[in-house]
Amino acid sequence: MAENPHVLYASEPALDVAEFRRVLVESGLGETRPVDDPARLRAMLSGANLVLTARLDIADKPLIGVLRAMTDFSWVCYISELAVSRSAQGLGVGKGLMDEARRQLGPSIAISLISMPDAVGFYERIGMKRMADAFWFSRKN
Repeated sequence: MAENPHVLYASEPALDVAEFRRVLVESGLGETRPVDDPARLRAMLSGANLVLTARLDIADKPLIGVLRAMTDFSWVCYISELAVSRSAQGLGVGKGLMDEARRQLGPSIAISLISMPDAVGFYERIGMKRMADAFWFSRKN
């Protein structure tokens, strides 16, 4: 678990769509995600088999970060979102979510993701290796 005692990290496979949407918007990822399509956001959450959250340890436990991923729990995990509300960025929440993913997955499972351009430095700082041989078919909508 992360060292910040004011943040609670947990697995929340039934995360509320409205909370997920709010953090996507507040993080800046809302610009590249279908935040105006609740059915698609619901499908994104239900299709993930690893949803981790970061919540402030205060009344109402507000959501400040979310990690959404798909994994086989044996070989590899693909992180499709790591979103932290702007008000909590720089406080170690993203690293805490990544640490929690690594703790839950264990040392035998590789983790991959595609970074937004402005987040590359974050992933390098936490020790992720940049991979040159990645490929992509773009979605149409």
